[in-house]
Amino acid sequence: MKPSKPALPPAWGLEGSGIEQLASNVRFAFDEAQIWLGEERMLLMHSSALGSLRRQLIETLGWERARGVLTRMAFASGQRDAELMLRRYPGVPDVELLRLGQLLRSVEGIMKVQPTAVEIDIPGRHYYTDCRWNHSIEAHVHDRDFGGHEGPVCWVESGHSSGFVSRLLGRFVLHKEVECGSSTGCRVIGMPLEDWKGEADDELRYYQPDSVVEEIVALRSQVSDLQRAAQPAVLPEDLIGRSPAFRAAWSLAERAAATETTVLLLGETGVGKEMFARALHHASPRAAQAFVALNCAALPAELLESELFGVEKGAFTGAHQSRPGRFERADRGTLFLDEVGELSAGAQTRLLRVLQEGEIDRLGGSATRKVDVRVVAATNVDLAAAVASGGFRKDLYYRLAVYPVNIPPLRERRDDIALLTERFIARIGARTGRRVGGLTDKARHALLAHDWPGNVRELQNAVERALILTEEGARIDADALFAGALPGHGAEAAVDGHGHIALEGSPVATLGRFVDQAIEQGLALDVLEAALLDAAVARAKGNLSGAARLLGITRGQLAYRLKKRETDAVSGFSRCS
Repeated sequence: MKPSKPALPPAWGLEGSGIEQLASNVRFAFDEAQIWLGEERMLLMHSSALGSLRRQLIETLGWERARGVLTRMAFASGQRDAELMLRRYPGVPDVELLRLGQLLRSVEGIMKVQPTAVEIDIPGRHYYTDCRWNHSIEAHVHDRDFGGHEGPVCWVESGHSSGFVSRLLGRFVLHKEVECGSSTGCRVIGMPLEDWKGEADDELRYYQPDSVVEEIVALRSQVSDLQRAAQPAVLPEDLIGRSPAFRAAWSLAERAAATETTVLLLGETGVGKEMFARALHHASPRAAQAFVALNCAALPAELLESELFGVEKGAFTGAHQSRPGRFERADRGTLFLDEVGELSAGAQTRLLRVLQEGEIDRLGGSATRKVDVRVVAATNVDLAAAVASGGFRKDLYYRLAVYPVNIPPLRERRDDIALLTERFIARIGARTGRRVGGLTDKARHALLAHDWPGNVRELQNAVERALILTEEGARIDADALFAGALPGHGAEAAVDGHGHIALEGSPVATLGRFVDQAIEQGLALDVLEAALLDAAVARAKGNLSGAARLLGITRGQLAYRLKKRETDAVSGFSRCS
C-alpha cells in the first residue's frame, strides 16, 4: 500500500470555497413536492429511517449481504454524482473536480472529507487519496443503533466514493476504510484496484452481484415468462403501450383484423395511425400479401388520382407509359389511405366505386379492372363536420366509417411515455451507433409534464435530438430533450449561501426584476458586467478560479474579461489625454 504523505494541491487551501455554488444546485419545487440536485430528484429523510433500513437489512440478510446491497447501491449513486460534476464543471482541473465532488458530500449531509494526500490524473487514469471522513451520518446511525463499532461501517460512503472516482477515471477505483472511529473520523485510502496488489481482495465481494439475489431474479423472470405465455392476447411488437386507453384501442382494431371490414382510424397527428394499420394488416389473413400506404395530403389533386388508380400511356402530358396505381399494387393485400379527408371530389367518387364494386379504371383507360383490396383509412379531421360543410361526400363517409377506431393522444396515455422512450433510445441508438446511459430524473419528469401536441412522432424526434446532443455513455438530460423552457418547470426555491431556503420566488422572476430595474435606471451593459465581475472576485476573496465558478465561466474567460476591461480603461484615458 502506498504510504500516506501530507501532500495536498493548493486548491484544498481554499477552505469552504465553492460550497455556496454547489448548494445552489439544490432546488425545492414545493408545489410539486420535489427536491432536485441538478438533474436528479432527491429526498430528505430522517437519519433514524436510514438506521432502520440498515438494521432491517442486517437482520434479514446478515451483515455481509446487507453491506453488499448498500455498497452496490451507493456505487451507482456515486457514478450519478460524478456525471453531475462533469456536466456542471466542464474543463475544470482534475484535482478541482475531485474537490468539488467531496464538497458535494457535505451539501448532501453525508460527511465532511478532510484529505491529507491527493493525486489525480484523469487522462492518465491515475488516482491516490488518503483522507479522513468526519461527521459520517452512516457511522452516526450505526453507533446509535448498535452501540459503537470496531470494523468498517461506512458502507454507503465507501461505495459512493468508489463509484464517483471510477466514473471519472473510467476504471475501477476502490476506497477502503483502514481506520474507523466516530470521534476521530474514518481514515480511508483510495486507489485503482490494481494498485492495491491484492490487499483489498476481501472488499471486492461487496461490489459483486449476490448469487442469492441472482437466483431470486432468475425465478421472477421465469414467473414473468409463464405469465406472458398464459395471456391470450398481446400487442404486436411495433405497438408499444400498456395504458388502458391504448390497449382498448388495439383490442377494438384487433377484432376487425380477421374481417374484410373497412376500418377508419381516428386520432391526432402523430398518434401512430400507420403503425396501427400495419399491425392490423399483419394480424389479418392478408398478412402474407402487400401492405401499401399513401398519404393523400402529400400529393396535388391532379397527381393523386393517377397515383391511386393508375394511368394509361398518353392520358396526359408526361404520361409516357402505362403504370399501375396503389390499388393494383395492393391487390389481395391492404391499402392504407392516410389523411383521407384531403381527397379531391373526383378522387372521392372513384374511391366510393372501388369500395362498392371492387373495380377501378386507370386514368385515360377504358378497361375495367377488378381488385381485391382491404382499405384502412385514417384522418385527423372531423369527417362528419366536413360532410356537413359539403367538403366530403356523405355516402363515402358512411362507407369509410363502418368501423371507427379512435387512437388516444399521448397526453392521455402517459404511462406509455417511458416505454416509448426506451424503445426509441434503443432503436435510434442502434441505427446511429449512439449509446447512452438512459435518462436523468429531471428528463423523465419533463417527459411526463409535456403535453406532446405532436404525440408519438414528436417524442421520437425529441429522443433523436437528445441522442445527438448527449455524450457517449452519459445520460440524457432534460435540456437535450427540449429546446427552450422545460415543461412542468414551475417556480422553485433555492438554498442560499447561508444554507437557508430562499422563498422569495423563482430565479427567473428574480432575474426579471433585476433586468427591469437595470433598464429603468439606464445602466449600460459594460457597467453591469463590471459589477458582476467585481462582486464575484470579491466574494471569492481575490481567487480567480473561485470567481469563475461563481459566474459559470472558465478561469481563462474571466481573466480575459478583466484584462480587456483594464485595456479599454487605459485606451480611454489615452484618448482623453
